[in-house]
Amino acid sequence: MIRKLLLGALVLLGSAVFGRGAEAADLRKVSIQIDGAAVPYYAPLYLAQEKGYFAEQGLDVEFYYSAGADIVKNVGVGNVEFGFPNADSVIVGRGAGIPVKVVHTTYQHGLGATIFKRSSGISGPADLKGKKVAVTSLASPNYIQLQVMLKEAGLAVSDLDLEVIGTGAIVGALADGQVDAIVFSMLRTVELRNQGVDVDEIRSDTFLPSHGNVLIAGEKLLKDEPELVEKFVAALDKSLDYIIGGHSREAVELSVSKYAPSFGDRVDVVTRILDEIFIPYLWTSDYTKAHGLGASDVERWGRSIAILKEYGVLKMAPSAEDLLYVRP
Repeated sequence: MIRKLLLGALVLLGSAVFGRGAEAADLRKVSIQIDGAAVPYYAPLYLAQEKGYFAEQGLDVEFYYSAGADIVKNVGVGNVEFGFPNADSVIVGRGAGIPVKVVHTTYQHGLGATIFKRSSGISGPADLKGKKVAVTSLASPNYIQLQVMLKEAGLAVSDLDLEVIGTGAIVGALADGQVDAIVFSMLRTVELRNQGVDVDEIRSDTFLPSHGNVLIAGEKLLKDEPELVEKFVAALDKSLDYIIGGHSREAVELSVSKYAPSFGDRVDVVTRILDEIFIPYLWTSDYTKAHGLGASDVERWGRSIAILKEYGVLKMAPSAEDLLYVRP
């Protein structure tokens, strides 16, 4: 009797395993290369895979990671089907003739911000005059954001005491009082507040319209298999909808357990960041409320391109219309 039960259990287990294998074999395997490293802020992509939203569209997605410029090149030549780089990398790459297009403006705004302690006497751009301000590099997008903001206030970089501090030390420099302000990612504002540091910020998008990570595909893929792009976007939108609809903590916990275990002790603060920044500011906007998640505002992209051209980031500036894919 026991032997029969064991055999029955093995048959059921085998059916389940082979059933999953057969189901997986029916899925189209595609790859996406993501900017940087695995972090829970990429939860919409991870959730779409783990909750089966990609599978519903007939897709099985593999995740890889690289620098933004390399992602644009790889997508352009077809090494991977999709990319999720920072928008600046896409604009520069497209300007250099790499045949990629933005198919989903996932981040409607950029992450740049000037962060400062409330006790510093800073409340607006004009108050930065004579202050010690840090950026990570004179080649970083944040440095351009600083220049644009200062110009709007009638100032120049020469009016500041500018310092260059590496990515790993710049937040600590503000917290320890080594500098009065840093131009960096607004995610650090929430993290510093969570640590008890009383900080505020001026968001760079107020002066320089920009975008964070966006979904891109190559022109050849868009021409040959536009339906593949539509399926990927549909799954991504379903995942975004789910998280926005009150499931941010679940999304963070899943992302940490499956993809970013080093964030295991930061689930609370990452969830707070999703609730305070990603959901109301990055993933959604007045434009998405009118046109849907991931919609691309041609005029806003055009202003971003024009400013990058003005500040010498672009040798050749693509038109926004050429950069953006108009979904059917």
